[in-house]
Amino acid sequence: MNETLDEIKAAGGIAVAIKTDVSKEADVEAMIQKALDKYGKLDILANIAGIFDNMASVENTSNELFERVMGVNLNGQFYATRAAIKVFKEQETGGTIVNVASIAGYLGARGGAAYTMSKHAVIGLTKNIAAFYGRENGKIRANVIAPGSIATGMTANLGNLDPLGAETFGDLGPFNGGQAEDIAATALFLASDESKFINGDVITVDGAWTAR
Repeated sequence: MNETLDEIKAAGGIAVAIKTDVSKEADVEAMIQKALDKYGKLDILANIAGIFDNMASVENTSNELFERVMGVNLNGQFYATRAAIKVFKEQETGGTIVNVASIAGYLGARGGAAYTMSKHAVIGLTKNIAAFYGRENGKIRANVIAPGSIATGMTANLGNLDPLGAETFGDLGPFNGGQAEDIAATALFLASDESKFINGDVITVDGAWTAR
């Protein structure tokens, strides 16, 4: 966390860091409040945190694993969105939400049961936000990025895959791995005014993996 903070400051940016467990509502609300205290307003919410489930099939998904994956991948985005929208509604300028799901959010074999469920739900949540709150000339927008395989700490540490999940995943053929910068560039576009008429959309960033 501090390393990222130092990199931003070294590049001339302004940032503040707060340790947050996004699966805990109190932590998420404290994070939003910290941003308000520091900057006086909230313009953009980017829900990026996520964890994998090692391709665990339904029968091999324990309650503990299910609750942990849903807590981070879905509940955290819900808690943050709920807190942010309350702020956006009071601001004349509104605000923008950028969620990160996965191509597992509309396919069935790019993750285990819990991961796949969580990413489908994030896409549904995003579309619901856009439909409910985008009625006022796009004052509040919400879009979701669906990455393919991206080189991150999560993908680098994959191991002990569920046998059925690994077998199914292995049948999907070759794919092009992307970089974190590919997702960051898409998020910046969706957060900017250049995308002001895009609301409730799913942007796939997967190097044509799902096009095969």
